[in-house]
Amino acid sequence: MTDVKALQQERISIFHDVYDNKIPKRVPVSISLPFEIIAQFGGLDLAETQWNPALIEGAADKICETVYSDTCVFSGSMRFPSFYQLLKSQSFQMASNGFIQHPEVIGMLPEDYDYLIEHPYDCLLERVIPRQYKAFNLDDPINTAITLAKSILAFNNEMQQCGMIMSKLIEKYGYYPYPFFTGFTEAPFDFLADQLRSFKGISMDIRRMPEKVKEACDALYPIVLKMGMPPVVSNYAHVMLPLHMPTFMREKDFAELWWPSFKRLLDEYASMGIHCTIFCEHDWMRYLDYLYDLPTDTVLMFEYGDPKIIKEKLGKKHIITGLYPIMNLKTKTKQECVDEAKRYIDILAPGGKYIFGFDKQPLLLGDINIENLCAVAETVRDYGVYTNPGETAGMVFNKDDYKVPPSRKIESKYYKTWEEYKAENPEVSNFGEPKLQGLEETLFSYLMYLLI
Repeated sequence: MTDVKALQQERISIFHDVYDNKIPKRVPVSISLPFEIIAQFGGLDLAETQWNPALIEGAADKICETVYSDTCVFSGSMRFPSFYQLLKSQSFQMASNGFIQHPEVIGMLPEDYDYLIEHPYDCLLERVIPRQYKAFNLDDPINTAITLAKSILAFNNEMQQCGMIMSKLIEKYGYYPYPFFTGFTEAPFDFLADQLRSFKGISMDIRRMPEKVKEACDALYPIVLKMGMPPVVSNYAHVMLPLHMPTFMREKDFAELWWPSFKRLLDEYASMGIHCTIFCEHDWMRYLDYLYDLPTDTVLMFEYGDPKIIKEKLGKKHIITGLYPIMNLKTKTKQECVDEAKRYIDILAPGGKYIFGFDKQPLLLGDINIENLCAVAETVRDYGVYTNPGETAGMVFNKDDYKVPPSRKIESKYYKTWEEYKAENPEVSNFGEPKLQGLEETLFSYLMYLLI
């Protein structure tokens, strides 16, 4: 147990050094495998295990025993069939093989733009969610309320079970104990595209009604800002944003419609001392100059790209992760995988601000060779050692560098601040504020979670 605790302290130190602009003792190794892979690794029926996440504990323990990482190899899941099934989800459905799939669906029609721009939260609850989740039947409010309550209970149950498993594994194996992100949200444009207008719909809107798209992003801004807000501001817990649409857009449209609200979002978080981790999906090489302008110490996870150019352009200001091709583990020999890991370290580690990670998570267990995975992880641990730990690493973050005008507040008959609740219920003690406002925030977060 003493050795495990000592290892955990080392892991805390190397991650905190990266986030505190110091050269760490060694490169942190961050490997996480999704729920589906670990179920396959344990020989479990995926559909059954997703309906009962407690079944995965043994397989999760075994994968953590097998694969080295400084963070918990078991990453849990964001998608479980129970609450989606209860709500009759159109946007997330379980396939016959047990995988949760996201078909192309439209939750918002072109004629809804004006209402979304004027009353964004009302539009989401009244029009978008009922289209995406057929259990929201506005003509049957009692059954709708009962089903919503059951879905929240199911959601909490699944997430708590995964959370308890992760806590046990973190304690047993001495992993870095802090979550990489305590907030999750999307860029305003991506939020509009993903479940509201769909890929096809937003692609048409860009050409037919670009001003409406821009206004919609501005209207949705306070919602996505609030969605990602972490419960506690810390230098070591980030807001996670996967970035979806930019690589499918012309740079002109990206610059005019996608980038402004996203840049403001990260600046506003930075003004509060909140860092962000962004997953630059697909190839972002043509947008590197834009990424440089993001707040210092943004964690940039890349799927594709030239590591040398990325390091040269961004490595002194931002924290780089990702890039190592997960497919190497299947298509190359163990020695080739090890040599490739050393090459990435030689390019990305100098000067600090680097966390080793793969370009993406694998989809199937057959996508990776476990022996090669272990060899790569252990190579990074042993090879990625710095000779100058403790020295300053690149630029230093200062929240005072970021000033953002106050954003529009969420105003809706479906969302009440404590002041509004108190005005309607003056007899309620002020001692009730944390609990009652907390319940309001919990419901807001769950409803918006259904749309990401």
